Amino acid sequence: MARDQLEVLSALDLAKTQWYHFTAIVIAGMGFFTDAYDLFSISLVTKLLGRIYYYEPGSSTPGTLPPNVSAAVNGVAFCGTLSGQLFFGWLGDKMGRKRVYGMTLMMMVICCVASGLSFGHTAKGVMSTLCFFRFWLGFGIGGDYPLSATIMSEYANKKTRGAFIAAVFAMQGFGNITGGIVALIVSASFKAKYKAPAYEVDPVASTPPECDYVWRIVLMFGAIPALMTYYWRMKMPETARYTALVARNAKQAAADMTTVLQVDIEEDPTKVAELSNSRDQFGLFSKEFLRRHGLHLMGTAVCWFVLDIAFYSQNLFQKDIFSAVGWLPKAKTMSALEEVFKIARAQSLVALCGTIPGYWFTVAFIDIIGRFVIQMMGFFMMTVFMLGLAIPYHHWTTKGNHIGFVVMYAFTFFFANFGPNSTTFIVPAEIFPARLRSTCHGISAASGKAGAIIGAFGFLYAAQSTDPTKTDPGYPTGIGIRNSLFVLAGCNFIGLVFTFFVPEAKGKSLEEASGENEEEVAETEPRHTRTVPV
Repeated sequence: MARDQLEVLSALDLAKTQWYHFTAIVIAGMGFFTDAYDLFSISLVTKLLGRIYYYEPGSSTPGTLPPNVSAAVNGVAFCGTLSGQLFFGWLGDKMGRKRVYGMTLMMMVICCVASGLSFGHTAKGVMSTLCFFRFWLGFGIGGDYPLSATIMSEYANKKTRGAFIAAVFAMQGFGNITGGIVALIVSASFKAKYKAPAYEVDPVASTPPECDYVWRIVLMFGAIPALMTYYWRMKMPETARYTALVARNAKQAAADMTTVLQVDIEEDPTKVAELSNSRDQFGLFSKEFLRRHGLHLMGTAVCWFVLDIAFYSQNLFQKDIFSAVGWLPKAKTMSALEEVFKIARAQSLVALCGTIPGYWFTVAFIDIIGRFVIQMMGFFMMTVFMLGLAIPYHHWTTKGNHIGFVVMYAFTFFFANFGPNSTTFIVPAEIFPARLRSTCHGISAASGKAGAIIGAFGFLYAAQSTDPTKTDPGYPTGIGIRNSLFVLAGCNFIGLVFTFFVPEAKGKSLEEASGENEEEVAETEPRHTRTVPV
């Protein structure tokens, strides 16, 4: 039996797009801008860290981070993010979205600055300190996933909710670009001030002592956009859905949204009393949750998990692509600062061409064709393009065919962003009850980050050549890139299958999408099966 909708929630669902919607997108989006900047920027300076702290006198090639150190520096933030998604997702449902939102932002600001101030008398000391602060940076970043998605979904109207949440997520693209631009400016400035020869000309002089400032400045800059949004985050009122449905204070929710929407909202005392007396309070580990949302949670978690395995495996191919198209010469032919500049330029071009367009296609079409169609199409096209790379892999690696490889690679990640990379973030914020929304989003996101760890580091080992003489220094033999591509295509196909467990939320209120406006079904009543959207 349907429960009457509170007036404040109806007002939010039917509100025309207003200035406060765009304000919420910017406030929540700047968190994702910072998240992307922080996670992206470390990849721009890892080569420089190797040159500074792991230089070997007499070597014909510049110093590089050992595999275990490289994995730790790049991966520790992922581990922190996974933990933060679970913890802050749960806390956002217990304490409220707004209170926890400020905590995550301040943690990001403090740890950004601390990462750049990493200290130690030895290379091991510096890397250990850096890893420590990047773990806690990731922990704060992890909290931003469930909280930003939940806050935006609860502020949006039902007509354009998908586009608003997608716009928040799309700020990642601008964070990536900004990371590249900051690294370009800093490295170019230092390169102009401190002239240095290529490594093969003078190994010691190719890495001036001042290079140690470059990576620190790049990492610390990430604190600035986060700090700029702190005041505005603290000024946002708690979302009406949390105040009314979780805190059970519909009158306060109406007062808050009267200010935000600039319309008078008066709650019917009968509805408020009905809400307060409701017994529909099943928990995450209850049979009722399993019956209503068990398959939904499995669908969102598995889809995000397999998507991130494929999405974060892209670093397997970047070095080959950069070398093939002439963006990245051999390391020994460059100075340390020149290498940072060229890596930043190459990765910025990839972000500009392969990342940003896909995000904004999702923003444009998600409320027209729906989440289900976009996710199905994305997984299908990623499967096709991965197989298109894998089956004739030897053809793509033949001289003269590299451009085709780059095009196939770019389309794979265009359809990731105009596909499951966006929808896996959006849907968990829509289909679960308000009191469990942030928690379930956090679980889904953490599942994705586990996939990211496998994609970024598991496949770094798995993709090594089966020939011991052709593996990268310090790595054991693996299954090779071609076989890795087949495995990744299989992951995408699994995502396609599990998409059928995820319901469509297009055009529905959050209460309709989550079934929250339905009374708890009695054991004696017949249970209706859910139809899969097509």
